Amino acid sequence: MTTVVLADDEALLRKAMASLLPLEGEITVLAEASDGAEAVEATLRHRPDVLVVDLEMPGVDGLGAVAEIRRTRPDQVILMLTRHARPGVLRKALKLGVQGFVSKSAEPAHIATVIGTLHGGKRWIDPDVSALAVVDDCPLTDREVDVLRATGDGYSVADIAGQLHLAEGTVRNYLSNAMQKTQTRTRHEAARYAREHDWL
Repeated sequence: MTTVVLADDEALLRKAMASLLPLEGEITVLAEASDGAEAVEATLRHRPDVLVVDLEMPGVDGLGAVAEIRRTRPDQVILMLTRHARPGVLRKALKLGVQGFVSKSAEPAHIATVIGTLHGGKRWIDPDVSALAVVDDCPLTDREVDVLRATGDGYSVADIAGQLHLAEGTVRNYLSNAMQKTQTRTRHEAARYAREHDWL
């Protein structure tokens, strides 16, 4: 039997997976989480065999949750669900030790199979996820993406600097570069442009 914690902010999808995964394999869902902070808390409390975590969640996102969990449980097995797999995100996740990547549109039977594969000590990256990640048409650096994402979430330059442990001048430089690359006039336009192109 493989124990799992499910973390996804889309309640309908999370509840469906919690119901369907045990039907597809020898899987027990120990807990569900609706955001990154809950994912960290549930994983550290329940110590599952596999954490199944959505990449994009409000507040602490999937990568942030993984980084936090890794500090306490460096060997935690993690399967990340994603709709968009930018190369930078894939690289960051692999550096953090994420063992598996699956598209959020995958069938529960496939997700259950991958959970079993990861629990068996192997890795798994869905071909469609890796194909998306190889097509790198995003001109933005990882840091430019970070500051634009925070801008899109409504944070000020000072807030972004504090969050990312950068000087405010450095944040402004990243934003200026991003505006040039997206040919936009404001940081909010740049963030909107980047979201429309699935770069964030």
